Amino acid sequence: MPRVVIAPDKFKGSLPAKQVADAIAAGLRRAVPGVQTLECPIADGGDGTVAAALAAGYEFVPARATGPTGEPVDTGYARLDGTAVVELASVSGLSRLPGGVVAPLTSSTFGVGELIARALADGCRKIVIGLGGSASTDGGAGMVRALGARLLNAEGAEIPLGGQALLDLDQVDLSGLDLRGAEFVVASDVDNPLLGKHGAAAIYGPQKGASPEDVALLDSALRHFAELVDPAFLAAPGAGAAGGTGYACLAILGAKFRAGIEVVLEMTGFAEKLAGADLVITGEGSFDEQTLHGKGPAGIAAQATGIPVVAMAGHTTLPPEVLRENGFAAAYGLTDIEPDVTRCMTDTAELLTRLAARVAADWL
Repeated sequence: MPRVVIAPDKFKGSLPAKQVADAIAAGLRRAVPGVQTLECPIADGGDGTVAAALAAGYEFVPARATGPTGEPVDTGYARLDGTAVVELASVSGLSRLPGGVVAPLTSSTFGVGELIARALADGCRKIVIGLGGSASTDGGAGMVRALGARLLNAEGAEIPLGGQALLDLDQVDLSGLDLRGAEFVVASDVDNPLLGKHGAAAIYGPQKGASPEDVALLDSALRHFAELVDPAFLAAPGAGAAGGTGYACLAILGAKFRAGIEVVLEMTGFAEKLAGADLVITGEGSFDEQTLHGKGPAGIAAQATGIPVVAMAGHTTLPPEVLRENGFAAAYGLTDIEPDVTRCMTDTAELLTRLAARVAADWL
């Protein structure tokens, strides 16, 4: 019987990656009784990274930490032996803003640092930090404060949390930073620098509610912070990830920056799962030009060479020649079988199961 590896990312706003994989598997089994399916939910470093780790056998460690605007949130990290996977979005992400009310100048990454500190206290000595979905643009200043750094104004007092407050920063005291000799890895799907027109504030600030004036202020604040810490990392790829949290990870934690999908595929043992596969199915909510630039499905296609890779998505926009050039044999959209986009968002699992039957007819 055919063997199919099912490795989708989440359908954002509709269905988590594990449920996407389950729905596709159900559709294949219904269409081809006896088909062997191996589900491997993925993520690219943003939200869903911890879920991918859990699906790969990691244990969930619950924790309470500080949300982006100071409220406590129930969150946690994934752990396997001495490795911890911390997901910024799960504690300091846009989804953690109370009532969805944005706070582009004052939200922070303090909770991320608390989660890292918890993992270190629990004995983890390799910390994978998934960056994406951030509510703040504080350069990771909140994160390092939670780990023992002191950010002081000219009077020697701690500055408030948030990106705006960095303008009042006079001294960065890292003497109390307690990293316990751990190795840090940043997993992200973006490689933006910290500053400028392609930087953290300019590219991602508006998504967090920043006005043009706010963007200029935050860019200046991040520059000031970096000049006091280490300007050598200003243009480092990934420094602008998650509101500049990538910068603090690189310059202060000494982290190694890696493409998020590469980290997740290693974590899930994806390469080993390909043995004997006749087909690989991947996908995400929107399968378009952005998919080809560091997103999960592109990483799947790059690794699964020699095996047909098809994508399933909410909707697809890439023409066949572009698909082939990037390692995809075909792409299928829910809108191919259901033109009502609202229903595609609300009945995603049911439609994926139906669409999987079409994939099975074409490829199995």
